[in-house]
Amino acid sequence: MGDDYLVRIGRLIRDARQHRGWTQSQLADALGTSQSAVNRIERGNQNISLEMIARIGEALDSEIISLGYSGPMHLRVVGGRPLSGSIDVKTSKNACVALLCASLLNSGRTTLRRVARIEEVYRILEVLGSIGVRTRWINDGCDLEITPPAELDLDGMDMDAARRTRSVIMFLGPLLHRMDHFEIPYAGGCDLGTRTVQPHLTALRHFGLEIAATDGVYHAKVDPSVRPDRPIVLTERGDTVTENALLAAARHDGVTEIRNASSNYMVQDLCFFLEQLGVKVEGVGTTTLTVHGMPSIGRDVDYSPSEDPVEAMSLLAAALVTESELTIRRVPVEFLEIELAVLSEMGLDHERGAEYPANNGRTRLVDLTVRPSKLRAPIDKIHPMPFPGLNIDNVPFFAAIAASAEGSTLIHDWVYDNRAIYLTDLNRLGADIKLLDPHRLLVEGPTRWRAAEMMCPPALRPAVVVLLAMMAAEGTSVLRNVYVINRGYEELAERLNSIGAQIETFRDI
Repeated sequence: MGDDYLVRIGRLIRDARQHRGWTQSQLADALGTSQSAVNRIERGNQNISLEMIARIGEALDSEIISLGYSGPMHLRVVGGRPLSGSIDVKTSKNACVALLCASLLNSGRTTLRRVARIEEVYRILEVLGSIGVRTRWINDGCDLEITPPAELDLDGMDMDAARRTRSVIMFLGPLLHRMDHFEIPYAGGCDLGTRTVQPHLTALRHFGLEIAATDGVYHAKVDPSVRPDRPIVLTERGDTVTENALLAAARHDGVTEIRNASSNYMVQDLCFFLEQLGVKVEGVGTTTLTVHGMPSIGRDVDYSPSEDPVEAMSLLAAALVTESELTIRRVPVEFLEIELAVLSEMGLDHERGAEYPANNGRTRLVDLTVRPSKLRAPIDKIHPMPFPGLNIDNVPFFAAIAASAEGSTLIHDWVYDNRAIYLTDLNRLGADIKLLDPHRLLVEGPTRWRAAEMMCPPALRPAVVVLLAMMAAEGTSVLRNVYVINRGYEELAERLNSIGAQIETFRDI
């Protein structure tokens, strides 16, 4: 796009903004960017993608450029290119959405640093904005400031945005202390089969919450006289279940003991954040958490969520399947130690730097250099376990890694009903993967990857695994409708391009 076009588009955007009666700052807030970025766009001094033009048009309720129906976003991948250089791991998606929900506990201002700019976060921000919470991006769009209203307007909740994220289930814990009855829609997100919310309801019943589910809506009623009178034993050691129990316990005026709790990375980040709010949490990193709650919380807090171990695993897998040497910086190593141990047994050639603290002061990071490795299938099957076992979200990456290794690998993805099925999409790219049952795969390697055009699986991690295999395949592949990847990864294509990939985003016009 030439400079003249950028100037003309900038003028069209400026005119549409002024017609709407908005300032540059108001448009920046709507886009989740900075006023200076809007200023550059309007002066024609910044490259601008079709996606950004579409987002600006949506925000201003104005068709900036008539291109017809744009449809979903796709990726065109020229594979067979080695990666090189170094790349930083972004902050944790799952920690960020938990902290956004946790901000509802606080009547003061919450500032979160280096928040992941992903669709899952945008959906939660839309829900928060619709109920009266003021959010704005600051520091050139790097950080997020959250200011709650005196009273939440739950009747104004954006139900469409709420249905598009599973994270909305974590509104139950904070809201049960703020009102006696409220409604939230059924949780959405990835298509991973039946995922019961019963463990959430069982845990929160100790705080007086009762749920009636009808017509796609959870109708919540709270009896404030009900208080935990014994330890809460979670029926599932799930991450969001533990987070919901923590959020409820934080505003309970007393001591709550949560047993069979997850000690995974996003739970630990939430505990560290609650401590900044003044809530004492004992047992962080273990399966028993003791929470000393506070009936009211009103602090101005500033918190930096830690880096994402699943993104680190994604980048590690990208290096392995493309047979590349790559340095991955800011890896939260304590949440990848089992994965690295398994990969070492498979023949991974890598080097770890010295440990250093994340910006939250608690999580341990390392810089990890991965080299081209002669991989062999592991002796034992690959299967997830609650932390400190192999992370449930990292299992799909082993499908692509095992397909690149010599021998047969059994993968047992016992947690989700459908996810193993989606991993058989790798067969379209040359893999030899047999589905033994809805939870078990037999992967034969090594694979000679080949290019293909295909639809994106409707689950986040399998979708990224397909993208990584396309990067390894000689020729040009197309991955269609990649919204699910944008839910969990910030500018993944652009960042992979920065280390040597060749991935182009496009839409049907």
